[in-house]
Amino acid sequence: MAWSKGCASAALLWLLSWAFALQAAEPLTVVTEELPPYNMVRNGKVTGMSTEVVEAVLRQADLQGNIRSMPWARAYDIGLHGVDVLIYSIARTPERESLFQWVGSIAPSRLFLYSVASHPIQLKTLDDARHYQIGTVKDDVSEQYLIAKGFVVGQNLQSSNKYESNYEKLKLGHVDLWVSNEMNAHYLARSSGADPSVMLVPSLALDELSLKDGLYLACSVNTSADTVERLRVALKAIEDNGVYAEIVARWL
Repeated sequence: MAWSKGCASAALLWLLSWAFALQAAEPLTVVTEELPPYNMVRNGKVTGMSTEVVEAVLRQADLQGNIRSMPWARAYDIGLHGVDVLIYSIARTPERESLFQWVGSIAPSRLFLYSVASHPIQLKTLDDARHYQIGTVKDDVSEQYLIAKGFVVGQNLQSSNKYESNYEKLKLGHVDLWVSNEMNAHYLARSSGADPSVMLVPSLALDELSLKDGLYLACSVNTSADTVERLRVALKAIEDNGVYAEIVARWL
């Protein structure tokens, strides 16, 4: 009887361990948006500089992840409320600090208010921009920043779901200014056949919003501490072994 109880206990422990292993093997949900050249869908596959970094981190951490691209507002909501969710390329701000578990910086980022060369606008301060129509992306950090500064969606902000839409609006004169990450702005201009140094005018550098540490990879608060730590260690490892530098060099 004692032997049977022992066997039963051992079997139960084995089953629990097996079930836990299966659960641990479940792929993480990884969400992002269309922000070329950081993250973008090409030929049905999510690619881009940040995407390659995230894929390298997952391989280094021996973790599986299903990467999905979607409008930023949706990705942000999933990142806020989901379980075992990774989100990138996300700006780390004081307002967001407690909303996510931050893995680390994965890409450089500088932000500007841009005008188009055919209708250049020179701004001395952010207040000067209040008289113009500005293209933003819904729930993007730059839109949140401008709203916090008193700008209003539907009045002097035109909110879209895609950065490409705002670039097109700027070219067509549907907005006067476009708030954008420098790499994204230059990439979209080059993709349309234009020289960004000729096509775009950096009307105002948003130094307060520009990110000294760049854009981040983060986890939802409902992601296990072990997973977050494995990702942090993996990111440090690809920085140390040169993989990160190789990826950035290819894209920059």
